[in-house]
Amino acid sequence: MCSLDGLFQNNRAWANQRVTQDPQFFARLARQQAPKYLWIGCSDSRVPANEIVGLDPGEVFVHRNVANLVVHSDLNCLSVLQFAVEVLKVEHVMVVGHYGCGGVQAVVERRSVGLVDNWLRHVADVAFKHLHRFDLSEHPISLGRKLVELNVVEQVGNVCRTTILRDAWKRGQQVEVHGLVYGLEDGLLRPLGTSIDGRGQWEERHEASVQALASMSDHVGG
Repeated sequence: MCSLDGLFQNNRAWANQRVTQDPQFFARLARQQAPKYLWIGCSDSRVPANEIVGLDPGEVFVHRNVANLVVHSDLNCLSVLQFAVEVLKVEHVMVVGHYGCGGVQAVVERRSVGLVDNWLRHVADVAFKHLHRFDLSEHPISLGRKLVELNVVEQVGNVCRTTILRDAWKRGQQVEVHGLVYGLEDGLLRPLGTSIDGRGQWEERHEASVQALASMSDHVGG
């Protein structure tokens, strides 16, 4: 008996339900992948991309890592981004963080979590860049929420800085970059800052997003 038998049973039940609802679902899905959205999110098991936004398999192209980072030396993330933009022609790139992110909270609390500390240095760099925006007397949970938000906005900026997005906009491709944050406590997805579509100076819109976050005071539930 396989220790994953329960998962196989769930899978069969799910597949049967899909076919019952739509007999051509899998045949249609196998023929073509044509998502409009790329989701760059956290690996956290509580944040399932398709389910949160109510979309079916095939409708969201997904890349996930700890703390939803876009790092310019990360060929994994850049390869996903390039394939999504240049091959799949997605119309929206969504950087999605979430409140209660363990990686971000570890940075706030200066708590070591092992090898991943090296990866989280990128989040620490965001915190250092915006250190003047933090009141260090605040509760660590509150500081964590603020860093989650700033991290999303900075990763949106990193997406826009890639040659992939700059080249897409230069050739007139319609693709927008959005910052979003998900609330584990209520299941709601919220926009952060201004969406960027390549028209005008994206740097100005990015800075406006940072300033907007800085001016927000009391975050109750996000």
